[in-house]
Amino acid sequence: MGTRTGTNKQQRRGNTRQRIQDVALELFAEHGYEKTSLREISERLEVTKAALYYHFKTKEDILTSIFDDVTRPIDELIAWGHEQPQPASLEIKTKVLTRYSEILIDAAPLFRFMQENQATMRDLKTGESFKDRMLGLYDLLKDPEAAMSDQVRCFSALFTMHGGMFVLKDVEGDPEEKREAILEVAIDLVTRAHTGA
Repeated sequence: MGTRTGTNKQQRRGNTRQRIQDVALELFAEHGYEKTSLREISERLEVTKAALYYHFKTKEDILTSIFDDVTRPIDELIAWGHEQPQPASLEIKTKVLTRYSEILIDAAPLFRFMQENQATMRDLKTGESFKDRMLGLYDLLKDPEAAMSDQVRCFSALFTMHGGMFVLKDVEGDPEEKREAILEVAIDLVTRAHTGA
């Protein structure tokens, strides 16, 4: 019985942490990171600032925790890619893109925030670490001796996935169909780079 109560408390704490992250990201998107205060976050949550401080001391702590949660699967994907035989086969590259496409579904609010707060991202350590992750994914997609045009294709595949997520969110259509179309174009770019076409 004692263990179950402990688990319930952990779940409640986890839910509160998630609510804080969701509300903060909402406010950051609405007003911008710089113009959002911890007081506004606590008011939107209808909790005291003390309750908010229990979980996070600063706005940057909140943003860092969101990044950590969202980018953990990217780190796992990069680690998985490095465990594969090198240079990577087209099948492995396709799997990298497919898995990344699935990660982006949950990461959409964070990517919107990053797009709308680019100046802030440059000033925060999370922005630099995200850039490192993108370079890690890029390294999995390009061949070491690839021609410059093929390197550009590989980098463009990642940008296609990010850009497509933003541009197509306001276009009518089934979200899954849009995701699959974006993935198809990204895979086509990497396939052309892989074959040197």
